[in-house]
Amino acid sequence: MSPPSERERPKPIEAVPVRHPGRWVAVAVLAVLAAMFVNTVLTNPNFRWPIVGEYLFAPPVLNGLRNTLILTLLAMLVGIVGGVALAVMRLSPNPVLSSVSALYIWLFRGTPLIAQLLFWNFLAALYPRLSLGIPFGPEFVSFDTNQLINQFAACLLGLGLNEAAYMAEIVRGGLQSVDQGQSEAAGALGMSRAQTLRRIVLPQAMRVIIPPTGNETISMLKTTSLVVVIGYFELLTSVQRIYSTNFQTIPLLIVAAAWYLLLTSLLSVGQYYVERYYGRGTNRGQTGARLFPRRNPEQPA
Repeated sequence: MSPPSERERPKPIEAVPVRHPGRWVAVAVLAVLAAMFVNTVLTNPNFRWPIVGEYLFAPPVLNGLRNTLILTLLAMLVGIVGGVALAVMRLSPNPVLSSVSALYIWLFRGTPLIAQLLFWNFLAALYPRLSLGIPFGPEFVSFDTNQLINQFAACLLGLGLNEAAYMAEIVRGGLQSVDQGQSEAAGALGMSRAQTLRRIVLPQAMRVIIPPTGNETISMLKTTSLVVVIGYFELLTSVQRIYSTNFQTIPLLIVAAAWYLLLTSLLSVGQYYVERYYGRGTNRGQTGARLFPRRNPEQPA
């Protein structure tokens, strides 16, 4: 007769992994499609890769790339600063400030960006001269609008002011994500509204604000191509000018796409590190860990 401990021991479970034939079929289909895509890209002579390599670092293309980067950087700077100011005004208990912010956001989000770019470019038709002075009184200094707002200034105003309207809503959402009790606690400690915003609310709101801001930056990089409507010279405009003379349309478009892909990839990497910085101490910035959490080996399945 066997001891009681051996009689009570359960038999090992013969677990059979769950089959997923659909996954293997999907992988096979995707592998075939990827192979077909690579094959056609490498073997189709119409891509004309030698011409792509010839113009990839051509001076006109690099000049357009430089203008694209400058416009993106300055427009996002205007958009972020303006967006923070508009969001604070929108959340202000002062009804005048809140109404002005709401009106600005409604106006700039409700009209097409191309129309705004054209408006700033032709502002001289509405105001031939711009001046500074006492309202309804003497003017101290006056400027010719055509000289003051050139093509670059019109691009910057159109892109930056439009972006400020969208950034205002992003920042407002981030600020409202912070619990109101923390502001009340900061007020009880004697902090002013500005100190509470700068030291308590804004640092916590950043982890909510950063992801859509990175998305807006990437979008702005590509939106700068719209300045072609007022004749400003940027990356896409530069390749358009080149292929309008040599008729190598597809290779030049590939050149522009390659630069856009490289820049958006670099911005995505930078966004990842900024998100990780502001998400430290929490697991909110670790998207992969949240979607696919690691299972404890000792935890039953």
